[in-house]
Amino acid sequence: MKEHSYQRIAMLSTHGYFDPVPLLGQTDTGGQVLYVLELSKALSKMGIAVDIYTRWFDPKRVQIDPVPGCPEVRVIRIPAGPQEFVIKEDIYPLLPELSANLSAFIRTHGLDYDLFHGHYVDAGIITIDLIREFGKPGYFTAHSLGAWKRERMDGDPVEMERQFNFKHRIEEEKHIYNSLNGHTVTSKLQLDKLHEHYNYNKNNVVVIPPGVNIHKFKPLQPGEPPVKTGLPGKYIYCLSRIDSNKGYDLLLNAFAKVCQEIDDVCLVSGGGSVHPEPREQEVLDMMYSIMKEKNIEDKVIFVGHVIEHLMVPYYQNARFFVMPSIFEPFGMTAQESMASGVPVIASKFGGINTVLTHEKDGLLIDPSDIEEFAGSMIRLLNDNTLREGLGKEASKLIRGNFSWEAMAERHLEFYTNYAKFPG
Repeated sequence: MKEHSYQRIAMLSTHGYFDPVPLLGQTDTGGQVLYVLELSKALSKMGIAVDIYTRWFDPKRVQIDPVPGCPEVRVIRIPAGPQEFVIKEDIYPLLPELSANLSAFIRTHGLDYDLFHGHYVDAGIITIDLIREFGKPGYFTAHSLGAWKRERMDGDPVEMERQFNFKHRIEEEKHIYNSLNGHTVTSKLQLDKLHEHYNYNKNNVVVIPPGVNIHKFKPLQPGEPPVKTGLPGKYIYCLSRIDSNKGYDLLLNAFAKVCQEIDDVCLVSGGGSVHPEPREQEVLDMMYSIMKEKNIEDKVIFVGHVIEHLMVPYYQNARFFVMPSIFEPFGMTAQESMASGVPVIASKFGGINTVLTHEKDGLLIDPSDIEEFAGSMIRLLNDNTLREGLGKEASKLIRGNFSWEAMAERHLEFYTNYAKFPG
């Protein structure tokens, strides 16, 4: 481990439900929350205190919330706007107040950060304010690019703009890229899209993929009995937020074809909010409509939020994992499945295609090609040798190259290399 001089870092992830033990799958609460938490915990193991700032909209939550088992990592909630949840596309008007209140909190508590690191566009906007006020370096991880998402999303352009606020988001992203010291992207594909859509060619962008908690997500050992979960003995697993870009319609249509050939398999879907926001409810209504039309209602099981002690066995006991997103900058759940020794069928359009090698440690498909998608699922269900071989190779790949400890080391090197890079 290389020596470093960092003592305290501020991470910013200002939308969604951010808790020390997150309820993943809620609206705007998915891989980014896990990414920031796991990176912060890995940095704390290196002797660095990390504060994660988010918006405080629920009076039932405390303002300063330590992460269990990592006392040097705290989630700090800052009030701004109404005491109600606001989706990320509508959060922009609240950011000036959030920035001012965050700065006041830092000064009131006498906190001295070595750097500020914003995650996603809303936090990037605030990061610009903070580095100007405190004279410290600022860094940015987009997690998703507005122009790339717009490219991949189907639908009426006017409706897409109304729903996702793309024009404003893209202009803000351009400003962030030209204002901060350094930037990370999660894949080479995302870097290519940054060049293509934003004409951004400065040499202060580094590819650092998400990590995996390899101490938690691991394969069953020889002779180790699987944990009983109450799920069927033969199932395909999908875990993500319920959103329009996650490809659930494509998955259900393909799965219906699978059921025509294999009648003893189920699809298990994890994620989603206890009280869905309107956009999430629209997607759920669409899913139930497809299930009824295809007569597969008794073949699909919704488990909602996956509680901690079932996270690993839900992966381990699955035949394989599917990630059908039409837009997915990376896909951390796919990595978790791979680390657990369970192969993945993933969209070839996502960032995971820079990690997963088709036919070696997983399968890459076009999820909009229903025949290809269904055929890949049928193939893995019927070919035990192929399925087990892909799973072993997937676990070897992830465990050898994608631990969070390794990613924390790469972040520290990134911070140091670009501390004086002009914005």
